[in-house]
Amino acid sequence: MRRFLQLIFCVCLFLPMHAAAQVKYVSGHNTWNPDSLGNHRAVVNVAVAGPAAKAVIQWRRRDDPTDKAVIVIDAKTNKRILNVKTENISRESGTVYFEPTSGVGKYYIYYMPYKVKDRSNYPNAVYSKMQNTASDEWLGKTAKSSNATLLYLESVNAMNSFYPMEVIATNTEVQKLATANTGKDYLLFTEDREHPVKMLHDLPQRWIQKGIAKNFTGAALRGENYSFQLGLYPLQKELQNVVVTFNPLNDGKGHAIPPSAMSCLNTDGTRYDGTSFKNTVNVARGDVQALWCLVNISPQTPAGNYSGTVTVKADNAAATTVKVSLQVKNQLAVKGGVNNPQLQTRLIWLNSTLAQQNDVIKPYTPLKVDDKTINLLGRRVILANSGFPDKIQTFFTPEMTEMTTTPKNVLGENIHFHIVNTATHKDIAFKNAGVTFTEKTPGTVKWTAQNTSDLLQMDVSGSIEFDGYMNYTVKLTALKDVDLDDTKFHIPFDKNSSKYLMGLGQKGGLRPDTVKWKWDVATKNQDGAWIGEVNAGLQYSLRDENYVRPLNTNFYLQKPLVLPKSWGNDGKGGMTVTIKGSTMLSETYTGSRTMKKGDVLYYNFTLLITPFHTINTDFQWATRFYHKYNKPDTIKKTGATVVNIHHATPINPYINYPFIAHDAMKKYIDSAHRLGLKVKIYNTVRELSNSAYETFPMRSLGHEIYSAGKGGGYSWLQEHLGNDYIAAWYVPEIKDAAIVNSGMSRWHNYYVEGMNWLVQNVGIDGIYLDDVAFDRITMKRIKRVLTQDGHPGIIDLHSANQYNKSDGFNNSANLYMEHFPYLNRLWFGEYFDYEKNGADFFLTEVSGIPFGLMGEMLQGGGNPWRGMIFGMTNRMPWSDNADPRPIWKAWDNFGMQGTKMIGYWVDNNPVKTSDAKVLATVYKKAGKAMVAIASWADADTKVKLNIDWKALGIDPSKAKISAPAIKNFQPAQTFAVGDEIPVQKGKGWLLVLQ
Repeated sequence: MRRFLQLIFCVCLFLPMHAAAQVKYVSGHNTWNPDSLGNHRAVVNVAVAGPAAKAVIQWRRRDDPTDKAVIVIDAKTNKRILNVKTENISRESGTVYFEPTSGVGKYYIYYMPYKVKDRSNYPNAVYSKMQNTASDEWLGKTAKSSNATLLYLESVNAMNSFYPMEVIATNTEVQKLATANTGKDYLLFTEDREHPVKMLHDLPQRWIQKGIAKNFTGAALRGENYSFQLGLYPLQKELQNVVVTFNPLNDGKGHAIPPSAMSCLNTDGTRYDGTSFKNTVNVARGDVQALWCLVNISPQTPAGNYSGTVTVKADNAAATTVKVSLQVKNQLAVKGGVNNPQLQTRLIWLNSTLAQQNDVIKPYTPLKVDDKTINLLGRRVILANSGFPDKIQTFFTPEMTEMTTTPKNVLGENIHFHIVNTATHKDIAFKNAGVTFTEKTPGTVKWTAQNTSDLLQMDVSGSIEFDGYMNYTVKLTALKDVDLDDTKFHIPFDKNSSKYLMGLGQKGGLRPDTVKWKWDVATKNQDGAWIGEVNAGLQYSLRDENYVRPLNTNFYLQKPLVLPKSWGNDGKGGMTVTIKGSTMLSETYTGSRTMKKGDVLYYNFTLLITPFHTINTDFQWATRFYHKYNKPDTIKKTGATVVNIHHATPINPYINYPFIAHDAMKKYIDSAHRLGLKVKIYNTVRELSNSAYETFPMRSLGHEIYSAGKGGGYSWLQEHLGNDYIAAWYVPEIKDAAIVNSGMSRWHNYYVEGMNWLVQNVGIDGIYLDDVAFDRITMKRIKRVLTQDGHPGIIDLHSANQYNKSDGFNNSANLYMEHFPYLNRLWFGEYFDYEKNGADFFLTEVSGIPFGLMGEMLQGGGNPWRGMIFGMTNRMPWSDNADPRPIWKAWDNFGMQGTKMIGYWVDNNPVKTSDAKVLATVYKKAGKAMVAIASWADADTKVKLNIDWKALGIDPSKAKISAPAIKNFQPAQTFAVGDEIPVQKGKGWLLVLQ
């Protein structure tokens, strides 16, 4: 069931005093096609037959009806009536003349018809314009029309109804109210939680009838997350810095609900990173601002009637005090009432700090500090006295399946700055006092260092977390006026750890000899790169104190990166990556600038040390995905082990809001668990279904949770949000219309709490992420709640290729690398070209191997031969030609569990081919090996295998080379040792050596 499908209609709404009738609002229960007739109609009755009928409709519309079409349908014949005329059309009412073609009876007047334009998943409802379809002869008869009586106003379904909070007050009613309150700067209304304020620029008629606030009365359960609204309406001027003050609610018997249990969602809160904040709320004259007041009643609160006051005040207006009376019932709310989110009991989740403590997450190990050396899983950082890394080392084997005790240096020299004085054209020399550690915990280590000169002071604050993420705040303060030729930031990579590059406008692959890059935030989502080898690398991103995470995917251009003042320097800044001396140097330059005494610039940056952990090949072979809603027993028969439940399915219908069909979801998951299947659901942050119960409370927060935008999109969005939003994904079958989230916000707190609820109450085994619009803080919290109490917490990340204009030409792997430490599998598929890109692109951008992950292919089912070089297949179900089951069967027949994967990139790989463009990866076990061969040659070719039989543990005199029959992959064939093996262009083999 969708939100609001309760039978809240069939109610009467009184018209202004001069009207004689009452208006009834009802649901049409989807009895007409809204995508041609619109979502709203007036149902009228003609009592006297004649050539023309006249209906005066008091519709009280929040939209602008100017020039919008009116369609009249004969209820008996269901045919359109062309002889129609309108007059006196306004937001408050309209007059419609029509020819009653069937005489006495009902007629339908559709007053917001539209047609859907553009793509089905990104539609735009265009409202029809009024056109004269009436004949001149009939128009002459309208002067003698009979009256048609309005029976009721009807919306196509409950979801689309305007009643009661979007039924506007008339100008006369508003003016009368204002006149009665002359001298007041604003009016204050109270409203319960079941009627969220929806209009930002109109008063609802409901408030005219209720009158301005003097008190609020409500009822709640013990332990309930209760809420109510205060509605502000400035009469004279903009209200500035509105604050809400809570006083205790007392029962007169010595019991109280203290102010600490009450808060205003709009003015105070907790950010996604756990820090508290106060929000400035200004309200323009004539606008409506809902203030959501949260009352978290303790389970220990005795039942009774509690009374107290809430005071609203603005800097430029007098305070208003409202008496609040709350009846606390004896019944105890279950878990705060969150199982009834339609009562807004989950608004408290927006301020949650669940899973914020930076506890170490498996498989990571606690950080250990020895002097200036910090050890973490598979990696080591040694700090210089400047506070920057002197050495970064990794301890992963080239195969990425094991650790080694031999370090591999990521850096050739220490990371450092060169700040060039214009007066001398030489570097300013800094003195440093060494590193001071300020925090040493298993999950986080922090330190500071101060570097000083006569002209400048550089304060360094650094931190590292257990997964290899490093964050630097570099504050540069001018002690005197100084002119600078340049400020250069050097990351000198070891040449042996800089084979590949991804970012800076470069697709992933072999690093070019030289890369030159300039900031272009308006069109490019680029602020850094990843440079490395398979078993050692470093991602770096350049930021300042004003960094704001941009929108991703095809919304980047609507909210791009903010150019860092320090690094960008009004467009002068850029980066060059090239060989310099014994290192491969990444040099970030900012260009010339002048700093006055006291000026401060922040040269902040982040680092991610890769890989994060070894690859888990056994998990790859054993975990087989079925990516479609189907019966669990049907899925079980395919050999799949994990079901991914997308949105727009019966048990997960609404995008990124899996809380409405949760009973059906739990039933499905329970049945899957009984068959040994795991179930993951689609649930991410980027856009949110309009079916979310909290849509309008969150709209009251301005742009905190929903991004600013040009509006448009599907009809529900235009009719109920009005404007100032970005329309996102739409599912025509269920009319689910999503709205784009703004980026980093308190919605992430709700998201974490929601995941926790789904694990505890529904039993999900993980999530399928379709691109990601949150940062690593939220990802860590998600991983913690998903894996609590022994739950598997499997997380897959799917991304369409972001390297295009709409997405800001970013590499998906580079964009999402901060999340990689917590993923179990990558699905980098849509718009990735598996045919035209080389093996090094597969390795860096798709496979996940240089980061400790493994992946799957999506676009067109991928290239199965090339995929097997990296241990990748594709998801089920797919087209017959891309069905992974034959390969799964070949794995099982060979016995892939327990094999050691030795990729083509490993220098001592025991199997190589005679053609450098035909690559081989070995899956080795005792006495035999499976060898994946894939070609990137320009044409069909033949190769010989160069085999180190000793390394394989196989006697070559007894060896056999066979190709098992694999449907749509290869025929059965046997080769002799030393035979030439034919390899078709773009294809390959799976060979068994034994």
